[in-house]
Amino acid sequence: MHSWKNEIQIFNNTLNFHKMDINQLAPQKLWTFFSALNAVPRPSKKEERVIEFMLKFGQSLNLETLRDEIGNVIIKKPATPGMEKCQTVILQSHLDMVHQKNAQTTFDFDNQGIEMFVDGDWVRANGTTLGADNGIGVAAIMAVLQSNDIPHPALEAFFTIDEETGMTGAKQMDATLLSGTILLNLDTEDDDELSVGCAGGIDTNTYFSYEQQAVHTHSQLMQIELSGLLGGHSGMDIDKGRGNANKWMARLLWELSQVTNFQLLEFDGGSLRNAIPREATAKIAATQSKEIINFVGAFEKTLKEEYQLIEPHFKLEVHPVADAKEAVSAGDQIKILATLCSVHNGVFRMSPDIVGLVEASSSLARVVIKDGKFTTQSLQRSSVESTKKEVSMALRCAFENMGATVEQSGDYPGWKPNSKSGILKLMSAQYIELFNEEPKVKACHAGLECGLLSEILPGVDMISFGPNIRAAHSPDECVQISSVQKFWTYLLHTLKHIPTA
Repeated sequence: MHSWKNEIQIFNNTLNFHKMDINQLAPQKLWTFFSALNAVPRPSKKEERVIEFMLKFGQSLNLETLRDEIGNVIIKKPATPGMEKCQTVILQSHLDMVHQKNAQTTFDFDNQGIEMFVDGDWVRANGTTLGADNGIGVAAIMAVLQSNDIPHPALEAFFTIDEETGMTGAKQMDATLLSGTILLNLDTEDDDELSVGCAGGIDTNTYFSYEQQAVHTHSQLMQIELSGLLGGHSGMDIDKGRGNANKWMARLLWELSQVTNFQLLEFDGGSLRNAIPREATAKIAATQSKEIINFVGAFEKTLKEEYQLIEPHFKLEVHPVADAKEAVSAGDQIKILATLCSVHNGVFRMSPDIVGLVEASSSLARVVIKDGKFTTQSLQRSSVESTKKEVSMALRCAFENMGATVEQSGDYPGWKPNSKSGILKLMSAQYIELFNEEPKVKACHAGLECGLLSEILPGVDMISFGPNIRAAHSPDECVQISSVQKFWTYLLHTLKHIPTA
């Protein structure tokens, strides 16, 4: 045990931003493990370091520790005395996190640990994503595994990789390594909810080679910068009406093209496929720079009037830039901007069965125009396979109509609610006993791994829950300290009352 504490200290050496505040929060073991985890870079597709971190953790506890072929880590812990006849529980969370930062933040995700600080009842990061999604779930499982005073049945801790960019770990898991009959997924972001269903999803990537032409003589080169949008999770936050930086910039450029001539040089918007884009830039060339500046100012005013209650802090700015030789041809410029303006973004259909649930949506997450190449990335989600097909078809048709190549991949299923779930009945009763109110039983518009796991592990009773996390997938991400305490209490109470096999 001493060696593991030393290892945590080594990992925490990179954390020098209110480190002690974090590690002194309650429950202390959970927050200490969260700090240790956040010191390890763990972007999707690059989980080698965090996989090694988890393997060392399990081995340091002398517990059976396994790694499957794709990279998922399984740590098994026997039941505590008196609970040997209870059903085996799979505790599941994903190891990867979304790496995103503000444009003005200098941060090397490949080599730096997340810089955290306490802000009242919340823990936040310094200009980057926090990694509470799903690091708090991982840390909670680690704390249970390390404990010697928490009653629990036999446990199989199942740490998956690459949840955020395709759920590769869940898709390619080795099901033979697990024997549990109940699965607790710790990846829900509201502490009064029990998730019993989720949306499936599909990625749509597009490619188009445009003709280039010389920048007109005597043109002035300018960069239009849009920043300060709220962004957020492209599933959970899609119904909030937040601005999409790519759509806003495309709209600005199209409307600008109706009143004055300019050449589009470059466009760079968004960051990650599963995050609502917060920032976008466009480089243009024009002879009427004053007219451009006035237009952008007026357009900013229009957007502030439209979004005053939703997006109060965004900015639109125009700056001069260095020389450029090539621009998008006039014909392709019209074609590209028209497509970006027309392609669907946001809620596609609300569920007719569950009040307030988004059934299907699409988010135009990434747009790049540069060096003769126009590419986009978007993510379509739906809890119903047929409407997932419909919204993804709408994207395909819009881009193929302009002559782009469309690739759709990463298709994963939704998770159908089970009204007869035993773990749902148990946890609903436990919630009422602990907190004196009924939990909200919901399906969510996000891609929980339970959708895939329910197909790969048939017959396993599943549920998802977690603490209050806000603005996941954005640099505004935060987790509520009091809610983590509530979540921890609920988790331990649930483990103590798992029924017999």
